[in-house]
Amino acid sequence: MAKDKQNKSSEGDKKNTSLRLERKTLKALKIRAIEEDTSVQKIIEQLIEEYLAGTKKKN
Repeated sequence: MAKDKQNKSSEGDKKNTSLRLERKTLKALKIRAIEEDTSVQKIIEQLIEEYLAGTKKKN
């Protein structure tokens, strides 16, 4: 139950944004998400976090 509360509070901290991708890119991303049993949002969020962590290391 505590995990559910934690997930809900962290979800509350998230904000929406828009992203425009080529049709074929989005389709491939959706397929990959299904194959990996995850979501497009989780893939994009993980990639952004990795990018930001790499940027911090370079500075």
